[in-house]
Amino acid sequence: MVTTKEEEDRLPPATESLRCYSPSSSTPLAELELETVRSLEIVESSFLSPVWLLVIFCIINLLNYMDRGAIASNGVNGNTKSCNDKGKCTLATGIQGHYNLSNFEDGVLSSSFMVGLLIASPIFASLAKSFNPFRLIGVGLTVWTIAVLGCGTSFAFWFIVLCRMFVGVGEASFISLAAPFIDDNAPHKQKAAWLGLFYMCIPSGVALGYVYGGYVGKHFSWRYAFWGEAILMAPFAVLGFVIKPLELKGFPSIDSIKAVRSIEVMASSVETSKNNNHRKAGNEIDHDRFEVSIETSSSKSSYANAVLKPFTRFSKDMKVLCKEKVFVVNVLGYISYNFVIGAYSYWGPKAGYNIYKMKNADMIFGAVTIICGIIGTLSGGFILDRITATIPNAFKLLSGATFLGAIFCFTAFTLKSLYGFIALFALGELLVFATQVPVNYVCLHCVKPSLRPLSMAISTVAIHIFGDVPSSPLVGIVQDHINSWRKTALILTSILFLAAAIWFIGIFINSVDRFNEEETGSENTRRQEQSILTP
Repeated sequence: MVTTKEEEDRLPPATESLRCYSPSSSTPLAELELETVRSLEIVESSFLSPVWLLVIFCIINLLNYMDRGAIASNGVNGNTKSCNDKGKCTLATGIQGHYNLSNFEDGVLSSSFMVGLLIASPIFASLAKSFNPFRLIGVGLTVWTIAVLGCGTSFAFWFIVLCRMFVGVGEASFISLAAPFIDDNAPHKQKAAWLGLFYMCIPSGVALGYVYGGYVGKHFSWRYAFWGEAILMAPFAVLGFVIKPLELKGFPSIDSIKAVRSIEVMASSVETSKNNNHRKAGNEIDHDRFEVSIETSSSKSSYANAVLKPFTRFSKDMKVLCKEKVFVVNVLGYISYNFVIGAYSYWGPKAGYNIYKMKNADMIFGAVTIICGIIGTLSGGFILDRITATIPNAFKLLSGATFLGAIFCFTAFTLKSLYGFIALFALGELLVFATQVPVNYVCLHCVKPSLRPLSMAISTVAIHIFGDVPSSPLVGIVQDHINSWRKTALILTSILFLAAAIWFIGIFINSVDRFNEEETGSENTRRQEQSILTP
């Protein structure tokens, strides 16, 4: 049904307009009413309340990063067979021992899932404009579950590398789309705190993976660790298809998408009808030739438009994103930061075992990381809310926490005492993990809502392709060359100072919070309708 402009003005406000409200309403009562209406709207659209949405997304995030920690643990990753000067040998264990991998090949294994992640993240972000984002998460989790099962049943090194790539494809949908959902549904004054709960699952998941992988690999087999992860994730993959999908701010609703598609069909029918009338009015002798030419040109034109439209839209969005100085500086600092954190997460247990002769390196690093990760990430979100969540304040927190954390971590690796190392390294990690909320807050709020999935996707692509993807193999090469885990760790940690310097620059860049810079869903749909119907 198509309404006139006058009829449309008499209708109650659209759902999307409610979702695009400004939290800074003129009165506390108005703000409370908008929050209440918004919460009721979410409950009506799905049985998931905002709190339950946060809980489910946190569990999924925990499982994603538990997988990363498990494959880095000594129990799953293992070691090759080695012998000391006295002729005493240790047996080959885990994946590295099973396939007799070098340190470089082992680093490639840890980074291989990033290939799928990097390719799929922008694709899922772009698809969110044509398909419901919540359903896309369900698709991604299904791919993740199947790929992890494949890791457990791998029969060759190339096969497990391939499966790890598809693990990255599955994770891409969640990484690009989950944070915008949380940002939409969180209370205005607790946005950073809710993001803190979500990103707390990154260090917690990695640490849990160390412990989980170490235990399962030691008592059973490294294959069982992957199978267990798949079993845990399967219910959430099913949930993505079963429940009524939620809608994302800045994107048309399902009804709007259906309306646009029906208009496309209508426009196609009108075009076909015109062609038929044209054929009837034409010369009977040239009828067949004319029919073929019209159908061929029409099909080629529609096919070309269908193929080129997503690429054109993606290129326009990328231009907007790359011109945003705040986004560029934020991501550059994030790349440097993630280069270090990625190598820490993979080589940490092995470095600790070799430098300080830790008998239970998986357990120690897991305990330190999970405690500091939880406290640090939650503290970062709480502090950002307390000092008022703005982009300049986020940059202040990023640069300060990273600089202090780098000092503690660097000093820790210079100590010979195990207990001194654990104490200083724990303080360093506590500060370093406080950056998780502000860095993602900047990514979400320096662009308008419709660009948030792409912002998160490109941020993810950049920090991995220039950060932790090359860091694990490069650290492996450095260690193979200098053969000193202490020196390797010091070289790696010094890069955190670069991250702090880049984020410090962000404080002085003119920034605007663009969370409310978006046209309503009805305007979006109307523009799409006009673009389709206009010849």
